[in-house]
Amino acid sequence: MQDSLSRALENAFDELLVALSSLDQEELNTVPFKGSWTAGQVGDHLHRSYDVVECLTGRTETTQRDPGAYIAPLSEQFLNFEIKMQSPDFILPTDEPVEKEQLLNGLKRRTSAILDFAVSGADMTLTCLDFELPTLGTLTRNEWLNFVLVHTMRHNYQLANIMHRLDNTLP
Repeated sequence: MQDSLSRALENAFDELLVALSSLDQEELNTVPFKGSWTAGQVGDHLHRSYDVVECLTGRTETTQRDPGAYIAPLSEQFLNFEIKMQSPDFILPTDEPVEKEQLLNGLKRRTSAILDFAVSGADMTLTCLDFELPTLGTLTRNEWLNFVLVHTMRHNYQLANIMHRLDNTLP
């Protein structure tokens, strides 16, 4: 099971990096429609959220419930593209223009660290204690990795929409 999760993470990260790499500096920082983030802001938001590796490697305890109990609810929520979600303030993206190479390098470092952890052989059933997800509370390492997956998939979908709009608005 962990192999399929690490492969899914790798595929989602690759899709993200390919999409962002395909944009030039101007496109990366163009607002495609009113109320939208730029592609660069989506990348910045994900980069900030990928600091989760600190939680994965931090304090843990034995889990006193099904260690995969929150995977399905997280998937249902984050893969429902009909709902608009609100990001917690601490991972809101910058309002400043995003520098493409800096963003890509940061994303590559953090996604690599997450993938390294996913295949490390660490006990994925342990509950991480250093951060609580709003409404759910603490998550197991496996749930966190699944969260990273569905969160990335959600924003890959958003990026595809942004890029489609950019294709139709830029000369």
